[in-house]
Amino acid sequence: MAKQDFNDLLWFLTVAKERSFTKAAAKLGIGQSTLSHTIKRLEDQMGIRLLTRTTRSVGLTEAGERLRLSMAPRIAEIEAEIADLMAFRDKPSGRIRMTVSEHALQSVVWPKLQPILKDYPDIKLELSLDNGFRNIVEDGFDAGVRLGESVEKDMVAVRIGPDWRLVAVGSPGYFAEHGVPEHPHDLVRHNCINLRLERAGGLYAWEFAKDGQELRVRVDGQLTFNTSYAQADAALKGYGIAYVPENVVQRHIMSGDLALVLDKWSPVFDGYHIYYPSCRQNSPAFKVIVDALRHRGE
Repeated sequence: MAKQDFNDLLWFLTVAKERSFTKAAAKLGIGQSTLSHTIKRLEDQMGIRLLTRTTRSVGLTEAGERLRLSMAPRIAEIEAEIADLMAFRDKPSGRIRMTVSEHALQSVVWPKLQPILKDYPDIKLELSLDNGFRNIVEDGFDAGVRLGESVEKDMVAVRIGPDWRLVAVGSPGYFAEHGVPEHPHDLVRHNCINLRLERAGGLYAWEFAKDGQELRVRVDGQLTFNTSYAQADAALKGYGIAYVPENVVQRHIMSGDLALVLDKWSPVFDGYHIYYPSCRQNSPAFKVIVDALRHRGE
């Protein structure tokens, strides 16, 4: 039988189920005459009679009943498979790759995502640590997390964390031995713990601001890391002054294990944003991730 007749078979099954051309036509959303013509054409193509028609009812011939019994379970199975596929379309699943800085990961991204991932076992999340800005399209990422001021204008950007600031800290023992800097320029005479921005290819120039005045100071010292957490640990152990996000060292400042200096010069940065191309918004899995980062913990 020609492939185009498959739809005719479906219409036949509807008539067989309803035992009425009127009811079947209404269910299919077609005219009764169109349905009657289609069934007649099907019978002519098969060379057998499938239905018995009277003015009051529609019945099945022996051949029609055999066709119904053969076709109905298979059609039901196909419909069930299609329903499962449609459900899969809306189910959050698939792999999502994100580039994040270590500070963003530890302070915002992981605390917000960790509680919800067990609810979505079909989402596979890959988080790549990098303190530099990445072109997520060229580098094959679905999204990135960076400070709002760093996000390219052609990207969708959604805030996921509060503003925060960098602070200069050192151990009380270090300041007792080397003195306390009163101005950012004083840092050039101190042992400072540097941060290397690997993709930028250089050391981070410490940024300060006060009363509209902005300064960048290039510092030097014995140690250089590519992570704020290692900088903070080195400062805690007396190796010099570190310039790190305040929340990384807040508990050590409160306990007195680290002393805060140049407090009035510490600038506030626009909080972390997740950024991505607009086409990513259509993925159910991606929507789960963005919603969790945007709202959880607020």
